[in-house]
Amino acid sequence: MQPLLDVRELEVKLSKRRGTTTLVDGVSFCVYPRESFGIVGESGCGKSLSALSIMRLISYPLHIGGGEIIFGGQNLMMLSKKEMQKVRGREISMIFQEPMTSLDPIFTIENQLIEILQIHFKKMPRNVMLEKIHEVLKKVGIAQVERVIASYPHQLSGGMLQRVMIAMAMICEPKLLIADEPTTALDVTIQAQILSLMNDLKENFSASIVIITHDLGVIAETCQRVAVLYAGQVVEQATVSDIFSNPLHPYTKGLLKSVKALGKRDKKLYSISGMVPSMDSVGAGCRFYERCEYAGKECLEPQELYEISPEHICRCVKSKEGKI
Repeated sequence: MQPLLDVRELEVKLSKRRGTTTLVDGVSFCVYPRESFGIVGESGCGKSLSALSIMRLISYPLHIGGGEIIFGGQNLMMLSKKEMQKVRGREISMIFQEPMTSLDPIFTIENQLIEILQIHFKKMPRNVMLEKIHEVLKKVGIAQVERVIASYPHQLSGGMLQRVMIAMAMICEPKLLIADEPTTALDVTIQAQILSLMNDLKENFSASIVIITHDLGVIAETCQRVAVLYAGQVVEQATVSDIFSNPLHPYTKGLLKSVKALGKRDKKLYSISGMVPSMDSVGAGCRFYERCEYAGKECLEPQELYEISPEHICRCVKSKEGKI
């Protein structure tokens, strides 16, 4: 099966007075039709930058320094700004982290949804637009559609705003939906509803989904495969079942240990020691070296992504050699 999205050796650089700093370094992954793919890692690892690069929303002083983004057989890097505008929202949509700051506070929900349709379907009659708005809002679990579309963003709850954001992303029925931290700042009950909704989207819209999060619980609930990012690099990639049952990279192991299971009586929460390194200070070797309990001399050498199995790759020489 051909992937819908194929990201190859993506690099995102930060321009400074003296040279550049690479923030996303050779990230590669692919997403297949009707698949949910997860990208997980700590803050600052390059998750959101990778997503914004797919949408071509990177602006100065950031720029895409290399790689290819193949979507539906065409390289998005080769498209002009005007051509990319036709893809953005119509073929690929994105749910941003904070719905309250992503929506325009001076327009009603109806006006903001209509604007999206007017951009991509200029000849669509207004009554058809309203029918489409009602349909998509009902699909994302909003019952009181008339009240919601007449409201301004500040008049709605966080969970309702997140549903509106999902509706805005899906109203043009894109082939790919990118969800950046879709459950941030939501209470546990609403989180569960949003995750259930994300799973339903694949059936209702036949869409592929990329979910970006720091929460492995979200990955377990929604995704088939996952890439673990650390300091701008993919350090492990596998099926979700493999990541949870057989994590290989020490960083992945640390993330899983940090998840507190309900019912356990451990008094202390596990945390990975140290901090994510500054991208200006990373060396040629393993970027997790300073925080890794298994680190050795061989870890100071450049680390490749080793193929452990056809669906499992890991950037750790010790994992490859079975020393962890």
